[in-house]
Amino acid sequence: MPNIPFSQLLRQLPAGVATLEGSELRYGFVNEAMRALVGEDVDGQPITARPGNLPSALLDVLPQVFATGEPYVAKACLCTPQPAEKHDCRYFDLALEPYRDEQGQLVGLLLLAIDVSEQEATRQQAHELSLVTRHLDARLRVLTETAPLITYSLDAQGRCTYASPQWYRFTGQPPTADLTAIWPLLIHPDDRLRVLYEAETARRAGTGWNYEYRLRRFDGQYRWVLSRALPEVHPPDPPVYWHGALTEVHDQRELADALRRGEAEVRFLADSIPELIWTATAEGFTDYYNRYTTDYSGLTKDELGPTGWVSLLHPSEQAEAARRWVQSVASGEGYEGEYRMRRQDGAYRWHIIRARQLADGPVLRWFGACTDVHDQNLLRQVLQTQYDELARAHHDLDTFVYAASHDLRQPALNLRGLFDELRRTATFADPDQALLLNMVDGALTQFDATLHDLAVTVQTQRAQQDPVEVLDLGLILEEVLLGLRPQAQQREAVLDVDVAEAPGLVYGRANLRSVVHNLVSNALKFSHPDRPPHITLRSYLTGAEEPVLEVRDNGLGMELADPNNPVFQLFVRQHSHIEGTGVGLYLVQRIVRSHGGHVKVTSTLGEGTTFTIYWTRPA
Repeated sequence: MPNIPFSQLLRQLPAGVATLEGSELRYGFVNEAMRALVGEDVDGQPITARPGNLPSALLDVLPQVFATGEPYVAKACLCTPQPAEKHDCRYFDLALEPYRDEQGQLVGLLLLAIDVSEQEATRQQAHELSLVTRHLDARLRVLTETAPLITYSLDAQGRCTYASPQWYRFTGQPPTADLTAIWPLLIHPDDRLRVLYEAETARRAGTGWNYEYRLRRFDGQYRWVLSRALPEVHPPDPPVYWHGALTEVHDQRELADALRRGEAEVRFLADSIPELIWTATAEGFTDYYNRYTTDYSGLTKDELGPTGWVSLLHPSEQAEAARRWVQSVASGEGYEGEYRMRRQDGAYRWHIIRARQLADGPVLRWFGACTDVHDQNLLRQVLQTQYDELARAHHDLDTFVYAASHDLRQPALNLRGLFDELRRTATFADPDQALLLNMVDGALTQFDATLHDLAVTVQTQRAQQDPVEVLDLGLILEEVLLGLRPQAQQREAVLDVDVAEAPGLVYGRANLRSVVHNLVSNALKFSHPDRPPHITLRSYLTGAEEPVLEVRDNGLGMELADPNNPVFQLFVRQHSHIEGTGVGLYLVQRIVRSHGGHVKVTSTLGEGTTFTIYWTRPA
């Protein structure tokens, strides 16, 4: 084995070695690794003059080490002056060891420099990672402890190693409680064995879990919670920790239960209704039929399919109904139509089909119903036939009455002429001649008036078909009162007209004239003998903005509660001592009612009567 000088070995060491000789600490032996640190051409130079990249802190302690003879060690000293980049930094472990001569006198220092740059870089990275980890851990803890849920950790044996503060607030347990022991006791007795079994099974299998159970709250109430956990995996080793969260789902669960109950109740109600009830998707495809639909059609829900109600229609109506349904689905407008639908026995019955779109958030659904109106249609046809027959009979009766009244006028005039001639030329040896002649004259006059009133009644009925128009109420009243001026002057009547509040009226002209004429003429005819007539006509609006005409007089008045003499009955009169036929008030009520209005009467015997006419404003 070759004998290599010790100095040669020192020169080849990867660590820097140098001797500092004398009190001035001049470089003596300097190997190659040290020269890379302090520089070349340093032999015999004081270290303070040629420190190279050595840190100044080391130079400061050199005299003290030489004076005391105590070793000095400095770890991870930065020995790169003003590095441009972080990766250019070089770190060394530096050691100063005094050495002595054979007499034991201190003659210098031994300087050792070991490059630990990689170790220092690794340490700094580990430190930075530790800071980042602590920062992330603090952030995660803030997030988990402020979130509205309980976080926890379990080990492989099921021991609870961590629970967030929310657990203590929810359960009311003290922080000193044994979580592993107390947690199972807070689970509802009906859920406890299931929860413990599922958690144990998941831990043995190394998997997570997801289940719901009831946990006792601080007030003693059990609340539904959702428990989710996943294992912390470090392959190939088996999991040793599980981390999870408890989320309170009590309200959501109750809401879901209520929704299920509500849906069941709605379906039960739909199945109980004797109508074809169905729902459809936003695209118009039917996805639900109630029980009555299957009973009516004799088909199952699968046989009906997504367009079942259309296939039940009469073949001649299917295309038109389907086209309208597609248009409604595209536009979102409601669907309504009347079609014939086939029953299970093959008979077609009329139905009204209605559908409306319901927007529940982003979900659009259609709800429809098919209502059987077949019997109503048949009844309507029967009623229409009977109405047409009654209308024809009524028309024939009016025609007969008008013709009879018209044809009887001439014989009545002939009788009047003969009677007048007889009274003028003939004499009777009868003491009651004058009385009999007056009785015959009165009967002929009454007969003529009755024929006239019958003709007027028929004409009034026919006039009710006249079109309505916007009328100047004041002008119409003036025309009617002008025609009644002789009677008013004869009785010295006072007539007051006030139409300022409601001067206009949409009505038939002839009908309005007839109503006013009959009421005013009656007020003049049935005036009180002890005072002149005072008649007031006032037009105003009700609170609902409906026009009203009020006709008030101070005449004889009427007995409204008299069952033998109804006010508006044809040919019925209360004051038989005054000539009349009992037709006027009947015509007034008939005209007003035919237009949807009504007449209100208030009266006091001996004081007067007020007629209030509530017109109907045409739509």
